Amino acid sequence: MDIENKLMLGLPKGSLEESTIRLFAKAGYQITKSSRSYRPSFDDPTLDGRFLRAQEVSRYIENGYFDCGLTGQDWVKENGSDVVEICDLVYSRASNKKSRWVLCVPEASDVKTVKDLEGKRIATEIVNTTNAFLKKNGVNADVEFSWGATEMKVPDLVDAIVDLTETGNSLRANKLRIVDTLLTTNTVFVANKEALKDPWKKKKIDTIALLLTSALESASKVGLKLNIEVDKLDSILADLPSLRKPTINKLADEKWVAIDTIIDETIVREIIPELKSRGAEGIVEYPLNKVVF
Repeated sequence: MDIENKLMLGLPKGSLEESTIRLFAKAGYQITKSSRSYRPSFDDPTLDGRFLRAQEVSRYIENGYFDCGLTGQDWVKENGSDVVEICDLVYSRASNKKSRWVLCVPEASDVKTVKDLEGKRIATEIVNTTNAFLKKNGVNADVEFSWGATEMKVPDLVDAIVDLTETGNSLRANKLRIVDTLLTTNTVFVANKEALKDPWKKKKIDTIALLLTSALESASKVGLKLNIEVDKLDSILADLPSLRKPTINKLADEKWVAIDTIIDETIVREIIPELKSRGAEGIVEYPLNKVVF
């Protein structure tokens, strides 16, 4: 195959690695790799790529080593990377929720606002973002880079930390209190500006974005099929939540119709008993791989 018809992807290694592989699989792209390998294999011969720390992905996309890739909005901002954001992909190792970078102090600390950190020491991985936040609030403090285990550095080594949290459970377990939120972040699919000028690469990038977003969208939804008598159809449709207007098909028995729709998974557990009590039959719930709007 022509080497020009290759798209180089930067993929996040570490906490997002397995969830990223699963997301690509649901989107239709099988990625395989050994536990110690940084170079994955794709079942699409037009794709190639590498796994590396999410902190570095946007820099390598900006300089053109990768055409596109997945990283956090936080690292795009922290690195000041000049890349194009193609789409949001709100997922993580544990859930499909956004995460926050928060300013934290020990529960017993006298610090109530960021202003109370004047002249203090703060540890974090996002030094540039933290310095910008302090400057915006008119605070002078010593911000040091943390290589990890940031939560353990207060109060003995530093006065406060800026750390990433999704649920806040780890912060509470370490007896830390949130003072402020610096930014909210999630995974994003970003691309190199020059790569987007190539018609083939742009089309491929747009296709991947469509499939990834549709795979994520399907995670919280299910398909629902049911049969209902025609004279009950209007009342059922009035109360049936759906992504779009449901599909309605005639059955061999003209007194009955079939309904096919997509609804939120959290709703289906409540609505199936209700549908059954109102005369619906042949109710089938089925999983979805992709939902394209």
